[in-house]
Amino acid sequence: MRNKAPTRRIAWGYALLIGLALMQQLMIYLKVYMDQSYTTGDMIFSIVSLGALVFGLFLPVGVSVVAGFVYLVSYFVWLVTYADANVLVFSWWLLIPANVAVAAFIKASLLRSARVVERLQDMQDRNPEIDLDTTLGNKGALADTLIKHSNLARRYSEKYGFSIAMFKIEFLPLVMESLGSVRYAQFLLEISGTIQKQIRYEDYKFFVDRGRFVIICPMVNEEYLPLLTQRIKKAIMDLQIIDKKGNELQTVIRSGALVFQMEQFSKYDDIDAVIAALERNTETDLIGEYI
Repeated sequence: MRNKAPTRRIAWGYALLIGLALMQQLMIYLKVYMDQSYTTGDMIFSIVSLGALVFGLFLPVGVSVVAGFVYLVSYFVWLVTYADANVLVFSWWLLIPANVAVAAFIKASLLRSARVVERLQDMQDRNPEIDLDTTLGNKGALADTLIKHSNLARRYSEKYGFSIAMFKIEFLPLVMESLGSVRYAQFLLEISGTIQKQIRYEDYKFFVDRGRFVIICPMVNEEYLPLLTQRIKKAIMDLQIIDKKGNELQTVIRSGALVFQMEQFSKYDDIDAVIAALERNTETDLIGEYI
């Protein structure tokens, strides 16, 4: 499952920031209500509290910590020595450093998230044929593998052949809405694992987006292919997936397949045409020969 910690930290940071803003507003209202006044000093400290957010967001964490400590000590000395104590004056002692701390916390969380995005992008750049959601081969990897196997089938036409099958999640928008992004990503991983348990190690599996998994099975008997696709489809639909409301998701999977034919060799260079033919076959759970 994906690591939700960076997103959760940012959410907590913004929640704390909103809470501090509400508290500062409450302190101002209480002061005005109790003293019927809002002095120039109060205005200055209100502006300083806003500036503290900018301070914590843009300056290094170490500088923010030191500045916050110096402010706490200096303000405390002024508070007990010279200040006309009231609820608003006392609140500035804690709220301004709290603004700095929360802003620094949000910045650190954003930087962590940015580093995660950079690592994912680096992974995509290094492995352009890997789908990041499932770690399976993507459309580009499928195209390369198809070309390789179609050439093998052409060269050794009497001894070598292969089949290709697609498994498609039906009603995908409804499934994604019911699961949410995190559960949907976990669902894709579970489908990938389920398919792997049903195929041989020499078979290939890919994910070509929009809830579509594709497998390539070299040297599979054409009569055995319908049994294989039905077995995989049933295994996927038997997965127990819980949606956001705690209910079990009823999954519908469509399957379709193609068996390589020599006269179709040239068409296997067009990956979009192959995927489109597979998707057409999923509409009737068909195993076809022609693209």
